Amino acid sequence: MCAGGILKALRATFCHPDRVVSIHPCVYAGMPLWLKCFFIIRLSLRLSMVKITGKKRHSIRKSQIEDLFSSLEREIGESASLFRGASVELLETSSGEILYLIDRKPQLMQGDGFVFPTLKGLLEHPFPERRVVVDAGAVSFVINGADVMRPGIISLSEDIVAGRPVQVVEERHKKPLALGMALFDSREMRERKQGKVIKTFHYVGDDLWNLEF
Repeated sequence: MCAGGILKALRATFCHPDRVVSIHPCVYAGMPLWLKCFFIIRLSLRLSMVKITGKKRHSIRKSQIEDLFSSLEREIGESASLFRGASVELLETSSGEILYLIDRKPQLMQGDGFVFPTLKGLLEHPFPERRVVVDAGAVSFVINGADVMRPGIISLSEDIVAGRPVQVVEERHKKPLALGMALFDSREMRERKQGKVIKTFHYVGDDLWNLEF
């Protein structure tokens, strides 16, 4: 085992915690098992912290724009018109998400079988459809990515459909906190007293919110 090589790798690891340290195969082979595990765990944690970035970006055809807004209208009705702009671009991210830039702003996102406004789109163009309002006690949990539980909900719109996206807003100013997938229709969600009712997939401060492009 090359003690000098191992010492060099350890020094680089602790002096530069934000850097993925390269280790020569010969040095790695000579490491004890506990040290190999250390570097594997560290690399896994580092990779999990990689930010989402823009990968491919291009304008879309007029026919594609109309298809896009038809899909959006199926989710939020007439409020879809709020998101029309002079230009529409498709942005593919490094993690595979598809966003649509309206006048260069990431206002729409494409999910599995749906198109829905992003949180930044909601901030610029608030609308009443597919809305769930949570109380102040739920805010700190929702903005950290927690799923929405029934006790934290104080009101919801009548158009919520199980398996379709919804916006989650706070009680006082109606500012958007998260987007999630409804697990129940409006009626059943309202009748429930306990348990998870919305599965969160996008929230303030997450990688999609902090997207760089």
